[in-house]
Amino acid sequence: MTQGRKTISLIVPFHDEAGGVSLFCDAVCAVFAQLPEYDFEVVCIDDGSSDRTLAGLMRVAERDPRFRIIEFSRNFGKEAALTAGMHEATGDALIPIDADLQDPPELIPDMVAAWRDGAEVVLARRADRSSDTFFKRNSAALFYRLHNRLSAVQIPENVGDFRLMDRAVVDALKQLPERHRFMKGLFAWVGFRTVTLDYVRKPRVADKSKFPGWKLWNFALEGITSFSVVPLRIWSGIGAIGALITFIYGLVIVTRTLLLGVDVPGYASLLVVVLFFGSVQLIGIGILGEYVGRTYMESKNRPLYIVRKRHGAKRGREP
Repeated sequence: MTQGRKTISLIVPFHDEAGGVSLFCDAVCAVFAQLPEYDFEVVCIDDGSSDRTLAGLMRVAERDPRFRIIEFSRNFGKEAALTAGMHEATGDALIPIDADLQDPPELIPDMVAAWRDGAEVVLARRADRSSDTFFKRNSAALFYRLHNRLSAVQIPENVGDFRLMDRAVVDALKQLPERHRFMKGLFAWVGFRTVTLDYVRKPRVADKSKFPGWKLWNFALEGITSFSVVPLRIWSGIGAIGALITFIYGLVIVTRTLLLGVDVPGYASLLVVVLFFGSVQLIGIGILGEYVGRTYMESKNRPLYIVRKRHGAKRGREP
């Protein structure tokens, strides 16, 4: 690290990305050459890869000391990898970026320029997501609309983890203790002066997406329940409305019985009502269980991740 020069850290989670390691490293090194006035480090988090990802990263780190590798003991997930990167990185600004090159490293000089002009957070917004599948585009749009209606913390639409954050922002994020982490929400929660740059999302350069439909569903639940208790309030309201309807219907039955005598209706309507309200109760219990489960997991106070080994020298920060 050169005396008096600012350092920019890239945080890159890797999970079974063996086919794209060299392509990614070549792409970011080409960008580094465009910014000779800055020092760079790349914190690569091997999130329990089962292929040759770690070996590829080791080869890169051997020839380029700017690359460091944090090797997890197993797969802990992308949110844990991003958190580890924030704790390990030493730069004056940090940039989380995916290894699949869908987030273009070519945007980094523009992000750095905006940071130099006073922005503390520089968001990269996907102006064109035509490279994503129809399901992924529309499910993402639905999630953003739903989350921002339910939560007081507004997540910018079509903005992923790719962004630049000043050291002050990262230090604020490191103070947040929760273990069930929804990083997009945490990034938005801390605030700071923010500008947005648009870019076109590219297709993956290698391997396949690690987020099938069920993982996206769990991810959406994590986001909503991490930043809003509105679902609990909704079901409280549904319960109150159901109780009111039941009370009114009970009055109707009593009145009709007093005026017209005992009536013996069929069982079909009764069965439908019982099944309907039973289903509503189960859904409500399930939503309550999501919150209770998260409280239970937080109460264990387990570490968010375990580092098996660190490869490469960690650079000290300038005073």
